[in-house]
Amino acid sequence: MPGEDTSQKEKEFFVNIPQQTPGFFLKGAGHLEWGMKYRLARIFNPKTGRTVMIAIDHGYVQGPTTGLERIDLTIVPLMPFADALMLTRGILRAVVPPTLGKPVVMRCSGGPSILKEMSDEEIAVDIEDAIRMDVAALTCQVFIGGIHETRTVNNMAKLINTGLRYGIPTLAVTAVGKEMVRDAKYLRLACRICAELGAHFVKTYYVPEDFETIVASCPVPLIMAGGKKLPELEALTMAYRAIQEGAAGVDMGRNIFQSESPQAMLQAIGKVVHEDMKPKDAFDYYQTLKNKS
Repeated sequence: MPGEDTSQKEKEFFVNIPQQTPGFFLKGAGHLEWGMKYRLARIFNPKTGRTVMIAIDHGYVQGPTTGLERIDLTIVPLMPFADALMLTRGILRAVVPPTLGKPVVMRCSGGPSILKEMSDEEIAVDIEDAIRMDVAALTCQVFIGGIHETRTVNNMAKLINTGLRYGIPTLAVTAVGKEMVRDAKYLRLACRICAELGAHFVKTYYVPEDFETIVASCPVPLIMAGGKKLPELEALTMAYRAIQEGAAGVDMGRNIFQSESPQAMLQAIGKVVHEDMKPKDAFDYYQTLKNKS
């Protein structure tokens, strides 16, 4: 143990200068405790306040999705170009190198396959296991207006409550059921409910009309979901518009791993998100990288 403090220098406590408590670069996170901020600062780039996440958790309901048949061969090489990974614990442990160093947003819900009612989910990952895997955030889907709406909202609340005990934030994913209308009114409802119940950031879909109102009415960061596969220029344009209208990043899957050149597409998305690169310029950048590979 350290010895006695024998310094003759008078102690200076600066009692007239209060310790500064600066805010935080992320919307709605200024009053969170240190562990939460630390994990969020791993997911979001502190310099831009944005993130590029790659979503590869589709197999938990779809099985070997096109592009994800061999994650070890096709997806692991992409991971260094993403800011964060959204995936299941099975894939994390089976194929992701522990030396990668990328923050993990862990899919913690599960139950039905695509053959059944998708909203019939339960929490499938124990908090102790999430801690063992050093996850940066927990996540589950919330089906507002779905058959099992209350269950999925309670699933989210359980993740939030357990995560709060250990300083782990929760991402709420606003799932849109087959019967739901995907418009700004619905997404404002879904995102606000998630934030009101304590989600620390929310993943939702982009809509071309009034997307900025979804962002404005949600007091925590919004991440744009990639959704169905689009032509590369359209996907880059959608990401650009979402960012310009206030999204704090993107979480894209099929528009990355089903692209003709996934690595080039992921890098082009990074330019759009972190450097505000225009869609046409980002597409030219994508084409250049694609032609080099």
